[in-house]
Amino acid sequence: MAAPLHPAESGVKPVLVKRNPWKEICAASIGNALEFYDLLIYGYFAIVIAKLFFPAADETTSLLLSVGTFGISFIMRPLGAIILGSYADRAGRKASLTLSIMIMMVGTAMIAFAPTYSQIGIASPLLIIVARMLQGFSTGGEFGAATAFMVEHADAKRRGFFASWQLSTQGLATVLAAGISALLSYTLTDMQMESWGWRVAFCFGLLVGPVGLYIRSQIDETPEFKKILAVQPEKSPLREVLVHDRLNLVLAIGVVAGATAFNYVHKLYMPTYALKQLHIPATSSFLSAMVTGLVLMITAPIFGTLSDRYGRFRVLSVALLLVGLTSYPLFLALTQWPTVGTLLMVQALVGLLIAASLGPIPAMLSDIFPTRTRGTGLALSYNFSVTLFGGFAPLIVTWMIASTGSKLAPSFYVMGTALISIAAVWFLGRRMARRGSI
Repeated sequence: MAAPLHPAESGVKPVLVKRNPWKEICAASIGNALEFYDLLIYGYFAIVIAKLFFPAADETTSLLLSVGTFGISFIMRPLGAIILGSYADRAGRKASLTLSIMIMMVGTAMIAFAPTYSQIGIASPLLIIVARMLQGFSTGGEFGAATAFMVEHADAKRRGFFASWQLSTQGLATVLAAGISALLSYTLTDMQMESWGWRVAFCFGLLVGPVGLYIRSQIDETPEFKKILAVQPEKSPLREVLVHDRLNLVLAIGVVAGATAFNYVHKLYMPTYALKQLHIPATSSFLSAMVTGLVLMITAPIFGTLSDRYGRFRVLSVALLLVGLTSYPLFLALTQWPTVGTLLMVQALVGLLIAASLGPIPAMLSDIFPTRTRGTGLALSYNFSVTLFGGFAPLIVTWMIASTGSKLAPSFYVMGTALISIAAVWFLGRRMARRGSI
């Protein structure tokens, strides 16, 4: 029989002590921002990387190879979710977070110092692929452990607020990645950027990485996991999730689909879209992504708080409906008025919609899975959805534009995934209501 959505942990009493979680939340948030910075910076330099590591007969093929490599890293995310998520449920959230940032630093170093195709030939793109796979593996375990860590340090009535810092710090990562990219593109010539400028962006994350590693080594394990550890951690959290919570897992994957597709198309792919399709200068396109990240960073905790007050399902349903309805008009506005001002206004609204649709999700997913398997459940549901609907989104929409000749094609991809999420939220809401969980 399937496990209840909010099972009482065997032999574990609820933690009733009043907490001041800010120290741990901030420490986890800084490391989380560094992880996602390293992930994002590759996407922002996709065009440069395409020229240096994936030369081809025409620019479109070269760019497809580059963004395809971005997607390849997402194949490793489910594996990272399985291994590092399970590790978080067996050894602790802190242990998993520390390991994930170490792996990310290795992958980033490989890209930062990789010889180009003109220097070592086919070995060059192979190095990039291996590095991206390491980064994907690391990020696969980051969401589950970081979200569980934030939620389990928080007061039960404010889980939406504290879990939303997972998305707020992703916004901070976007601000850093886009800001550094804009600065480099403004101050350097195209030749300087291709020669060494892009490496500076990767080295920034590499230099700051040890700071995040040190901070994570100093934080305390969560009170809830300490209680589990005192009894006995789940020996096979993966098996537990797949056997007892498989329907919840499938629905959770669907819940994340629309928001993550919107996120990757409108935030990560937009600098490339603005440069290649709208012919907006690189500096301005990076600034637009910076605006998106800034709005996301500020407003994600607001929507997390709203989910605490009005319910995760109500807030998320409205947000996903808006995502589905606005994607086409946003791309239409960009193609009709392809100016920097239009791009900045569109991306500000995008940041707000990402915060509204993703902000309540970490706490919602945390509510589905019990403490004993929360790290695994969170990691699997989020990363399988991101892999399926987000990681290959730049490749898919680049292909859609090339095949149809329509600059509006990406909006149809977003609308389709939004419908999947709305259906998943509806089914999950009914399921939880039947069990008295909401």
